[in-house]
Amino acid sequence: MEKIVVATSNAKKCKEILAILQDVEVLTLKDIGYSAEIEENGKTFSENAFIKARTIFTYLKGEYTVIADDSGLCVYALNYEPSIYSARYSGVQGEEKDRANNCLLLKKMQGIADRRAFFETAIAVCHKNGQEFCAIGRTEGDIMQEARGENGFGYDPLFFSYDLQKTFAEATSAEKNSVSHRKRALEQVAKFLHNVYSNK
Repeated sequence: MEKIVVATSNAKKCKEILAILQDVEVLTLKDIGYSAEIEENGKTFSENAFIKARTIFTYLKGEYTVIADDSGLCVYALNYEPSIYSARYSGVQGEEKDRANNCLLLKKMQGIADRRAFFETAIAVCHKNGQEFCAIGRTEGDIMQEARGENGFGYDPLFFSYDLQKTFAEATSAEKNSVSHRKRALEQVAKFLHNVYSNK
């Protein structure tokens, strides 16, 4: 079974990845002893994903395949905000971050009739054979007028999924994973890894 390092310290995000990407052994940044902050100064999700993947790939001297994702919420009426700034939209850190980000988004959406939005994930792969790959996944929905649901994280309580006809926070992990942006990107990653393995 191939070992893959996931370049994240977000436990909930890693749990989602583990639930979707199967037939591999997944190591986290904690597992490899990496605790330094990686500066995500790219202008797109894919640029930031590659910054993280390449940083960890170099740190491991290419001994392991590394995947890294960058994800965010894009709201059409806000010129695609918060986009790559989704996690730090409000500037608040720590346990209050999600609540503060959601409050800011609701404030900016006041009086706006067009509530359409999408979650996007870019997953970059630095394979130990030297190949690189990037997958993009999206899922469409609307921004609610108020939070609904207790599950998930981030903007999940405000994102009404067209696929599920409920917010991501009202959905079970299995329901969310079945239609999520991360699932759709990871399916492409799984195909890439399978093709690499098949062509050995």
